[in-house]
Amino acid sequence: MLMPKRVKYRKPHSAPRIKGAAKRGTEVSFGEYGLKALEPKWITARQIEAARITLSRLVKKNGKMWTRIFPDKAITKHPAETRMGKGKGAPDHWVCVVKPGRILFEVEGTALADTKEAFRHASDKLPIKTKMVTRR
Repeated sequence: MLMPKRVKYRKPHSAPRIKGAAKRGTEVSFGEYGLKALEPKWITARQIEAARITLSRLVKKNGKMWTRIFPDKAITKHPAETRMGKGKGAPDHWVCVVKPGRILFEVEGTALADTKEAFRHASDKLPIKTKMVTRR
């Protein structure tokens, strides 16, 4: 599971705004094809891992894959059936804040038809709408 080795603050303050388009990470930089986000959302480390495994089945030995997002924001939760108050809960899981236009995954060295199919399967594992883009 993806998570940072160290963070400056264990429990971050309020949620960052996910309004507006992504400022960086919007171009296919490493591979030939990319999976681009069309909606703003938090994507959990589990969802990233599920999509990564799906894509790696396609790529296997003949291609190469890059994951362009990383879950670096801790989400805290209180235990079940706990009364209100008593401070902020313990870190529960990690998320990546994704804005529209962000490239999530990149692939190279595979056929176009196979890549489309793999991105479709990977997209099913994610909570947002996505589209496939090619390098300019």
